[in-house]
Amino acid sequence: MYSIAISKLCYVSTVLKQQYLAKYRIVFYPILRCKIHCVNPSVIMASKCFNGCNDHYNGVTIDSNDEFCTSEVFARRLTASLQKWKENKKRTIWFRVHLPQSEWIPLLVKEGFKFHHAKQEYVMLYRWLVTDEECNVPHYAHTNLGVGGFVYNEETKEILVIKEKYANGPPIWKLPGGYVEPGEDLEEAVKREVLEETGVQTTFRCIIGFRHVHGYAFGCSDIYMIAYLSPIDINIKKCEKEISDCRWMKVNDYLEHPEVSENNKQIAKKIIEFFKHKMGIVVNHEIHFATNKPICVYSISKIGDA
Repeated sequence: MYSIAISKLCYVSTVLKQQYLAKYRIVFYPILRCKIHCVNPSVIMASKCFNGCNDHYNGVTIDSNDEFCTSEVFARRLTASLQKWKENKKRTIWFRVHLPQSEWIPLLVKEGFKFHHAKQEYVMLYRWLVTDEECNVPHYAHTNLGVGGFVYNEETKEILVIKEKYANGPPIWKLPGGYVEPGEDLEEAVKREVLEETGVQTTFRCIIGFRHVHGYAFGCSDIYMIAYLSPIDINIKKCEKEISDCRWMKVNDYLEHPEVSENNKQIAKKIIEFFKHKMGIVVNHEIHFATNKPICVYSISKIGDA
């Protein structure tokens, strides 16, 4: 529609230039400039606001893959969108910026957006728009979760221990274990870590305890669970990349060994106490009443013989 109007106006302009230029130029020329300016594609795109997805916290999340635009258009569209969101009393505005649109990041920072978290393929930024309330956006990934396996052979009274190849200071004997992966249950994580490091397959019995520290890996807090496991087989096939040594060791020898840290000895003492009462934190698999998703419910219970 605009293109047809422009064509007609251009034709009129040509005629006027030839026949009535001196008399009517002052009247028509500003009108033509205004019409041409109004149909500039970049201006039309910039006037469009981001749609995003509304959340139940009265916030909005914009994904750069879904609403891609150039950085020039982005700056104008962001300004218009912020004005609209403020008028609509939105609370938190989230931008999920994927790698191909990374030029958006400095523009968002300039407009007061802060980094919240990052994945390998995108970064998440947010801005709290409420002026009369303190920002209540929760921190992301402030605690890492790890799990170690106390694999106990009841017949020989031995536990499975390892020495890591890469350690801070002299290598020590310790329990096999590592970090829980995203979406992984604790029992599956500890069995996986033990199998990867030692080659020994196990059965999860219970959680015995955990330790909690702050300012650990990546500056995060850290929770390390200790699980009691029974071996399905006892044949060791250690991971050559990460483990320098692996063996079965008598519990009493472990408690007196000079190459075992005091923290690990304390864990072993608590497990000896556990053998007397056999009370541990077991897992029950259930379905969440609201989300209908599988959940793990942990509770204290008596542990039977393997």
